Amino acid sequence: MLPSIVKRYLIAVGKYKWFGIVTFVAVLGAAGFVALKQKPPEKMFQAEGALSYSLPKTGFSNTAPQIQEQGKALSKPMLLSEKVIKAVEERLRKELGWNEDWQKIVKNADAAVPQPIEPTSTIKVIYKNPDQKKAQLTLIAMMEAMVEYSRSINAERLVMTGKQLSERLTPVKQDLEKAEKQLEQFDRVEGAVLSVARIGALPTAIATAQEQQRQLAMAIQGLDAQIRSLSERLGLTPDQAYVSQALSADPIIANLRAQLHDTESQIQLYEQSLREDHPQMVELRQRQTALQELLQQRTSEVIGGNGVAAPMMSDFQIRHNSSLDPVRQQQATTLMGLQTQRENLQQQLQAAAQTEQQLRREYASIPNKQLERSQKEQQVLIQKTLYDKIQAALADAKTAEAETGSSLNILSVQPKPADLSQSNPSIVLILGGGGLLGAVVGGALIFLLSLLEGKFYTEEEVRSAFEEREVEVLGTLPAFMVFDLKPDFMPVMVEPDSPYLEFYERLRTNLRRAGDKQVKVLLLTSAGIGEGKTFCAYNLAISSARAGKRTLLIEADLRSPSRVQCLKMTADPENSLEPLLYYGQLNNCIRLVPEIENLYVVPSPGPVRQPGGILESNEMLRLLKDVRQRFDFVVLDAPALSAGNDALMLEPHTDGIIFVARPLHSQQGMVAEYLDSLTESEDITLLGGVINGAETPVEAHSTYPEPEPPVEFPAPPDEPAQTGRLPPLPYPEQAELPQTARRRA
Repeated sequence: MLPSIVKRYLIAVGKYKWFGIVTFVAVLGAAGFVALKQKPPEKMFQAEGALSYSLPKTGFSNTAPQIQEQGKALSKPMLLSEKVIKAVEERLRKELGWNEDWQKIVKNADAAVPQPIEPTSTIKVIYKNPDQKKAQLTLIAMMEAMVEYSRSINAERLVMTGKQLSERLTPVKQDLEKAEKQLEQFDRVEGAVLSVARIGALPTAIATAQEQQRQLAMAIQGLDAQIRSLSERLGLTPDQAYVSQALSADPIIANLRAQLHDTESQIQLYEQSLREDHPQMVELRQRQTALQELLQQRTSEVIGGNGVAAPMMSDFQIRHNSSLDPVRQQQATTLMGLQTQRENLQQQLQAAAQTEQQLRREYASIPNKQLERSQKEQQVLIQKTLYDKIQAALADAKTAEAETGSSLNILSVQPKPADLSQSNPSIVLILGGGGLLGAVVGGALIFLLSLLEGKFYTEEEVRSAFEEREVEVLGTLPAFMVFDLKPDFMPVMVEPDSPYLEFYERLRTNLRRAGDKQVKVLLLTSAGIGEGKTFCAYNLAISSARAGKRTLLIEADLRSPSRVQCLKMTADPENSLEPLLYYGQLNNCIRLVPEIENLYVVPSPGPVRQPGGILESNEMLRLLKDVRQRFDFVVLDAPALSAGNDALMLEPHTDGIIFVARPLHSQQGMVAEYLDSLTESEDITLLGGVINGAETPVEAHSTYPEPEPPVEFPAPPDEPAQTGRLPPLPYPEQAELPQTARRRA
């Protein structure tokens, strides 16, 4: 079986063979013209020379040999560059007076550069010219220009190297100065600590601080023992002793205490004989209150800054705390001194602990600081080394200016020209090449025209278009061959034993598993006109009727005339005048096919005006609803989608759509557009696709005689008929036909 692309090409050859033939003849004619217009062979001389690679010279610079070694990397485009060839042109014009165009020199010059380059390698230089002397002198000038070009490249590389080193030196110097400043700043801040760490003074200082803390702790413990002893004897804490000593030593408080004591004594004396409201008792009470207030104020002044800092005490506490005798006052003073001394020692202990912690932190950070200083010192060393290397390389590059030369030397300075005269290609060879090229171009033109036509050429292409959009192929119908001379005839399977019946029976069987429910009302449509949807609808209805199903065929294409004449029926032309009245009378519009049992048809009254309005009318909807109940299977032949939206208006009243496509007739872009819109719509049920007019072999029935050889005749204007091979139809009209004809649709 041939591949799809080969089938497509063979079909395209049959359609566009004249384009290929014309292209072949045109290319062959152009080749003949070129062969006849050939110039006579021109005599040509070739001069050859050789360039060798120069060895590095011994000198004071290391850069010069490197530059000279890099200069050996010369390619053919570099040796034959515009700069070299123009230098040759200028020299020939000045020294010899020759006006040789540099483009002509490039055309006739050649150079073979060896790969890889070895010490003994040579560069072969060739120049061709009809004049033997010009070939030799031009070659010498070219080789000298190549040597000079190599020297200039090496000089430019040396200059570029020095420039790059100078540009690199400035940032490296800045980095070096920055690193040195960072190291200097670090030594200024952390140098003293690192110096102390180097001589081992930090551990000694830490031990001294620890010993000082131990001594201070012992002294504090001794003071704590003395303070506890005095506190027990006095019955006062150090803070209470401070208050009592201050109050006992104040003469004002002592005087107020004495007056308050006398007043209280008098109150106790008079209480036995006088009442509380007695004037003398009232006066004594007022005096007692005033003395108590004065005592409170004086106590606040002595011990608490007017009562702000000192806690409030009662009269009894004040008088008790201010009643120390001289001996106890001396002991309180001693207790306060011990407390003060203890606080001083405690502060010294805290300071010693803080000093120890600080020394320990410094001692712990010494390794990190030493590592940081080592890193900064190493960074300075790296930058200094890099700076010194760049300075040395820059000095070496300046020294290399006097030692750098060309990487090439002229090995052969007296080239011997050779005669390269050649004859032109033969006319036979040119015509043969032109014929081959014409055949290739003609074949490519035929294939290109087939692609530009935009049609499906093979069954495989149509199937691929369906499968790409996940549309199930429900059936592949073969091409239908008939023998008829009527221009408006559409072949149908009127014979009960037609060999095409099995293909439509297979399509009808596949419809049973299409969709989510049983398909009872089916709509057929296509992308464009001429794809055989009407033919498929007729034969599918005939196949269903042959299977014993009560079948109805509705010609829903109101834009075209009825095709019921192929069933030996006649459509009433008066129906187009009142189409709504026609569809409203079911007994009038539904007609029985005379020669096919169980088959009914609703002929189209078309063509009519405003077919969309008729399809949306109540009469048409009532008809579709009624026939669903009366018939086992209903087939609607709808117009093509490119003709209008009639099929989409009828689809909601059916169980789904079958999309018909036909090789050599269906446009690829149009089919893809309509299939995409049908598959993407959620409101439309696309049951599948049908490939019509496929090249499928059909075995004719053995009881029929072999038909006469067919001839071509034009297809009908609206719906092209199917093709296939059948014996003559048993129609009375064909008995008188002198010659049969075959038609593909």
